[in-house]
Amino acid sequence: MAAETNPIEGPLADAVKSHIPGATGIADLQRLSGGASQEIWSFDATTEAGAIPLILRRAPGGFRDNGRSGTAVALETEAKLISLAEEVGVPVPPVRYVLTEDDGIGQGFIMDRVPGETLARKILRDKEFAAARPKLARQCGEVLAKLHTVEKAKLPSLRIATGRDEVEQYFKTYKELDFPHPVFELAFRWLKDNAPPNETELTLVHGDFRNGNLMIGADGLRAVLDWEIAHVGDPMADLSWICINPWRFGNIDMPVGGFGTREDLFAGYEAAGGGKVDPARVKFWEVLGTLKWGVMCMGMASAFLQGDRSVERATIGRRSSETEVDLLRLLAPLTSKD
Repeated sequence: MAAETNPIEGPLADAVKSHIPGATGIADLQRLSGGASQEIWSFDATTEAGAIPLILRRAPGGFRDNGRSGTAVALETEAKLISLAEEVGVPVPPVRYVLTEDDGIGQGFIMDRVPGETLARKILRDKEFAAARPKLARQCGEVLAKLHTVEKAKLPSLRIATGRDEVEQYFKTYKELDFPHPVFELAFRWLKDNAPPNETELTLVHGDFRNGNLMIGADGLRAVLDWEIAHVGDPMADLSWICINPWRFGNIDMPVGGFGTREDLFAGYEAAGGGKVDPARVKFWEVLGTLKWGVMCMGMASAFLQGDRSVERATIGRRSSETEVDLLRLLAPLTSKD
């Protein structure tokens, strides 16, 4: 009995042969387990000189679900942002080709496959990354400084989100979930009182710069991945998101991703030309990021109670109580390390 052929294999091979110089076909096509919102396929382009390791990032089933969050950009836009980031020195997997309707594969793009690790627990614990860990916070700051220099005139159409916009958006979601959390109410009040002024300079913001979206090797940060919620906003938001407690994976005394300090992150940012860091604005976004995670947990709990009895929703849903502790540590810290 003949082995079943993957339906995208033939069209993908044709696209690769047509648009990647020297390619004669593809090999070792396999779907990876990562990618919560998009399909991720690993494969090699075959050439006379050897294999070229590549990744296909594709919309589920080939076509975007119209019911997805309005904050996610189109894959074509994501590919454009990766290329713009590469131009200013941000380490990214270079985009080789953006799919078109004629390719018969659906929406997506082909990029280089960068070797390394994205799993935070391995990065934070395995000996392989021991030499890299002390350097990562500063490297993250340097990379974000470069990212925030992308010229806005070159950007594709993106949503614009100020601090006040984000607070109002999540407060509305919180109210719709109709499950009072007094600590969340306190945090929303603090955020409304401490939001950056509307005239704050806005830049391209990655929006999800954290463990899981960073490819790490023994030498440090190799690539920034997953640009689907990039937007125009306060650059201090990118400096804060990697600091919220869920991305420390238990290393709570190392606020930057569980591997470094804010001081190293900020120093790297300023040394690489990112301008002066505003710690007060970073704190605002860290409080907001923590609260956003708490509201997301509430949403998971609500879905579980309404009938979606998945273990994942139940497990994440109960973590809103952890977020309350995190918020109190931020709003009424006991030590300077909080």
